[in-house]
Amino acid sequence: MGMRHRIVPLAAALALTGGLAATEAAPALAAHPASGPSAQAAAAGGTYLYFNKNQSNPSSSALYLMKSVPNAKDKVLAKYRAGSGNGGRNGKNECASMQGWLPNGNYRVLAHTPHHDGGSRGINGHAIQVQDKVCKNGRTKRTELFVHSEMKPNGTQGARQPGRDNPYRWDGVRDYYSLGCIKLTPAHIKNLFSKAAHYGWPKKLKVVS
Repeated sequence: MGMRHRIVPLAAALALTGGLAATEAAPALAAHPASGPSAQAAAAGGTYLYFNKNQSNPSSSALYLMKSVPNAKDKVLAKYRAGSGNGGRNGKNECASMQGWLPNGNYRVLAHTPHHDGGSRGINGHAIQVQDKVCKNGRTKRTELFVHSEMKPNGTQGARQPGRDNPYRWDGVRDYYSLGCIKLTPAHIKNLFSKAAHYGWPKKLKVVS
């Protein structure tokens, strides 16, 4: 799931800028000849999401919108700062449900909507759902996995609540924490939706570390 659980404060850091030039080189893993699901995307010249987890600071990881290029390096269409995991002692344990970051591997993108309504303290607004994933222990299934932000179902921000966190409002870098989903700022996920609509919606997410 994606709503965060506060563990420790995170020092302020600059967010990565969305919308890099399409000619920028892809991440190292994506630059090699593709196989499996990536090969299918390459054959069609399609797009995919690529999440590179930051071992030293999981809340400052990177999500890329990539374009597969047959017989050449894939291209970065956009890059965003993103977080996954709650920042606690189990924050990098992919088998810790509701705590750890997403397991490595390939995911199918199941759906996307700018008006997701997850109910009280749920995921709302712009959201991309991906398939469930069994972690590396072969038993624990991570479920309710999304790329999302913090907003109301209509995409607007909730009111500021001094001294409290509003789950419908992006209050700062601590909001990159999650229960396992991939979190972006509201501006970045809206930019991602815009670019995906322009270049073609990705059908796959690849997670690496």
